[in-house]
Amino acid sequence: MKAAAGVSLCLGSTDDPVQESTVGSVLRDAAAQSGSTLAVVAWGTHPGERRTWTYVELLRDAEHTARALLTHFEPGEHIVVYAQNSAEWLLLELGAGLAGLVLVTVNPAYRARELEYALRQSRSTGVFHTRQFRGNPLDRWVEETRPGLPQLRHAFVIEEWDSFLASAAPGREFPEVTPDDPAQIQYTSGTTGSPKGALLNHRGLSNNSRYYKQRIRLQEGEVYGHAMPFFHTAGCVMATLGTIQARATHAFLPAFDPGRLLELIETERGAVMLGVPTMMIAMMEHPDFSRRDLSSLRVAVAGGASVPPEIVRAIETKLGVTFSIVYGQTEACPLITMTQLDDAMEEKANTVGQPMPQCEVKVADAMTGEPMPLDTIGEICARGYMVMQEYFDKPEATAASVDADGWLHTGDLGTMDARGYCRVTGRLKDMVIRGGENMFPAEIEAALIEHPSVTEVAVIGVPDLRMGEELVAFIRVSGDVKPDIESLRQHLRQRLAAPKTPRYWVFLSEFPLTGSGKIQKFVLRERCAQGEYDQFLNPAADA
Repeated sequence: MKAAAGVSLCLGSTDDPVQESTVGSVLRDAAAQSGSTLAVVAWGTHPGERRTWTYVELLRDAEHTARALLTHFEPGEHIVVYAQNSAEWLLLELGAGLAGLVLVTVNPAYRARELEYALRQSRSTGVFHTRQFRGNPLDRWVEETRPGLPQLRHAFVIEEWDSFLASAAPGREFPEVTPDDPAQIQYTSGTTGSPKGALLNHRGLSNNSRYYKQRIRLQEGEVYGHAMPFFHTAGCVMATLGTIQARATHAFLPAFDPGRLLELIETERGAVMLGVPTMMIAMMEHPDFSRRDLSSLRVAVAGGASVPPEIVRAIETKLGVTFSIVYGQTEACPLITMTQLDDAMEEKANTVGQPMPQCEVKVADAMTGEPMPLDTIGEICARGYMVMQEYFDKPEATAASVDADGWLHTGDLGTMDARGYCRVTGRLKDMVIRGGENMFPAEIEAALIEHPSVTEVAVIGVPDLRMGEELVAFIRVSGDVKPDIESLRQHLRQRLAAPKTPRYWVFLSEFPLTGSGKIQKFVLRERCAQGEYDQFLNPAADA
């Protein structure tokens, strides 16, 4: 593939047509063609806890889940899953796909405020949750939010899964589900304090994951091992639906732990692993790394942040793998570009690859939308089958992100060369990517401004080798007394998930302002880059 003559516009391969598939149809095909192949290996929270399904068994249990869902919900309704990775999470995804329900994925680190917003904005009629996750009392937050949500008819505890399955009405027929039907709502946010729910359809999710498994050359019976969260498209789309269409084995952990992921790769003989660079660094630095047999690994895929060349070389050398980097966003189901396995180090370390099949990519003038000349910075835009249907119930936000010609405006700045290889150079959006997690400064700022001592606040990201970026909170206080950093951290953690707590804190007497009185965040970034705040940017306030 190559870019159009002289301009940054490239269409991915069109050799393999987009299929008219659904979440349910790809599972049924796998069970029919490779029924005895091991489909899932789910490691539990406790050592030695391991459950397995063949493809025939996975379809059987997904259909049972679908019948239980249809006993309580009608096709087209929205249900939230608020839990860490588990076999039940996976069965809810597949069962909802068969039942024609829309799965709303929610981070189990969310606290009451964040959960309530997702339940209300998505108009969900049910929620499935675990009792707790890493000390976060999920059951408490569900009970706190339910009284104010009259549309929320049901709340099911995943630890009581057998009871939920027992409620299934026997012989319930499945509805007809089409590729155009919505399958998931995944929350994302750009720069606003109110997250937006990207509504993704069956065609986009099933085909994007199919093209992904082709690019990593995943084969039937190979083990795909990871600990990426299912509430991200990396977990529930790339991993879950990609392995099903490859007839591969999906082996996963409840949540990331470097030592346990090393153990999983060794025990299950993982051939492909997916993670953000932070995870791979943590694995290579773990005391167990040198004694684990990782010889089965052949491919490591990373996304969520640009990867420095020295990290790419370390991953390939220490893990003994071929490295590939992906680029995309939730609104694109999620992949837009990806490197090839046989790309040279130059491409792996300095680009995010070429467009995925059937995906058109341009680097455009942010004002006119016209493609920029080759190797010239502009906004990365994508068009094709994988673009979201809408931001649920947010028509203005949808129109701002997807233009009349179907181009998804990513908000990322980058370049494209004559071969269609793209580089990401920055962001129009204010989003910070920390350890593969999207952090939205406006949301954090809105919570911090509620602290009685805080008069003004600005949150930005600064580069970090391990995490990709780290959060810095700039605070202007009321009065002469500087608030204790620990009190600010506790204030924030009572309102938002713990990873959203800034690592660094800088107190200012005044902010750089525009003529209209807006804080100039770009000036704060420049000052950080020039070392002006180096005395504050230290690990002492590590989140």
